[in-house]
Amino acid sequence: MPMPHFDIAQIIREIALLAVPFLLAITCHEVAHGYMAYRLGDPTAKLAGRLTLNPLKHLDVLGTLVLVVTRMIGWAKPVPVDSRYFRDPLKGMMYVSLAGPGANFALAIIFALLYHGIMAAFGGRLLSEVAYMILEPLRQIFMLGVQINLVLGLFNLLPIPPMDGSGILAYFLPRTAVAQYLAVGRYGFLVIILLAATGMLGKLLWPPVAFFMKMLLF
Repeated sequence: MPMPHFDIAQIIREIALLAVPFLLAITCHEVAHGYMAYRLGDPTAKLAGRLTLNPLKHLDVLGTLVLVVTRMIGWAKPVPVDSRYFRDPLKGMMYVSLAGPGANFALAIIFALLYHGIMAAFGGRLLSEVAYMILEPLRQIFMLGVQINLVLGLFNLLPIPPMDGSGILAYFLPRTAVAQYLAVGRYGFLVIILLAATGMLGKLLWPPVAFFMKMLLF
C-alpha cells in the first residue's frame, strides 16, 4: 500500500498565504466584540488588554492548530465580556455578538475590493516575471481573505451556544427560555465537532459562503 504523499513545501506555502487574512480576521473579530462591549459600558476587555490589533494577544493554540490542519477554520481566545455592566444584558450581548461577525463581513468586502484592484492591475496584459511574482500571491491572499472572513462570520452566526449566533437568538427568545437555551453551551463544542465529523458543518456553511464569494469576486 503506497504511503500518502505530503508536499511540505506546498503546505508551508498555503499556510503562509493563509496567515495574514486569518490573523486579521480573528483579531478584528475579537476586537470588535471587546470594543462594542466597551462602548456599552463594559471595561473588561480593555482592562484585559484585548482592545489591541496585536494578534498575539488573541491567538489560541488549539484554534491555530486547527487552521494548520484544515487550512480554513480556526479561532481565537474569546474576549472577556461582563454583561452585568449593560443596562439591558440580553440586548447588550446581542450587539456584542453581532459585532464580531459584522467585522468579518466588513473585512470580506475590503478584501474583495483589493482583489478587484489586483485583477485590474493584471488587466489582461502580459506581466513581467517580477510583477507576476508580486501580484499573484497578493491576489491569492485577497481571495482567501474574502473566503476566511465569510467562513468565520457565518460559522459564528450558528445559533449553537456559545457561538455568537446564540447571543443574538437569545435576545428574541422568551425570557423564561433563555437560561435553558444558553445552558446548552456546555455541550456546544461537542455539537460543533459532531457536525464537522459528519460533514454537516460544511453542508451548512459552504452554500452561503460560495454564494457570497460569487457576489463579491465575480
